[in-house]
Amino acid sequence: MTIASITITKNEERNIVACLESLRWVDEVIVVDAESTDRTVELAKTYTPHVFVRPWPGYGPQKNFAMEQTVADWIFIVDADERASSELRDEIAALLKNDGPAVAYRMPRKNFYYGCWIRGAGQYPDPQLRLFRRGHGRYNDLAVHEHLEVDGPVGDLRGHLDHHTHPTVVSHEMKIERYSTLAAQERIRSGKPDAAWYHLLFNPVWTFVKFYLLRGGYRDGLPGFVVSGFSAAHVLLKYAKLWEQAHGTQSR
Repeated sequence: MTIASITITKNEERNIVACLESLRWVDEVIVVDAESTDRTVELAKTYTPHVFVRPWPGYGPQKNFAMEQTVADWIFIVDADERASSELRDEIAALLKNDGPAVAYRMPRKNFYYGCWIRGAGQYPDPQLRLFRRGHGRYNDLAVHEHLEVDGPVGDLRGHLDHHTHPTVVSHEMKIERYSTLAAQERIRSGKPDAAWYHLLFNPVWTFVKFYLLRGGYRDGLPGFVVSGFSAAHVLLKYAKLWEQAHGTQSR
């Protein structure tokens, strides 16, 4: 059985080399770039000739396009800021030699914030559905937190992905700003544009309590506190942007 990796990129010159270096063992490496203005494409081409540059259509459609470029039996989705661990590599290699009934597999993911592995705050094991038999999976078209939909049994692997998500607090802040906008747009698109005062007051507080206390963010010290705080900030910004949208509409 053969395997292809797919990675979508946009200005990922800081991450792409380490990502593709961890995927040297796959049979086919596919990179789809959304018109980067840095050296992402140049660096990716040193690892694979299968680099496609096209305008950004959204997370799901971009990944679906990447899947369509593969010919391998299995597809492994890896984000540019992720690395396939040696344990995961060996486990997948064994899986390809002894095919089982599952058409897709989940794997745990280690999330690194500010150089630290965050074990609490809902950040581990953070299972990700990323490996599937070609033709048995496709991404939906949600603006944020898109997910892979598969048609068959799903198994679980023990090897993990390393996710170097935010090297600095500033990079985390920038992502929260972008993702909260996408989350607000998705809520509007799904017919839920309401944002009352109690959403802005209670939902962020509950989010912080849930991640910091109930899900063990406190065990990671100050980084765990900051990660939990940013989770709450994401919720606050999402509802604030929904409120702004409704308020602006009413004003006109």
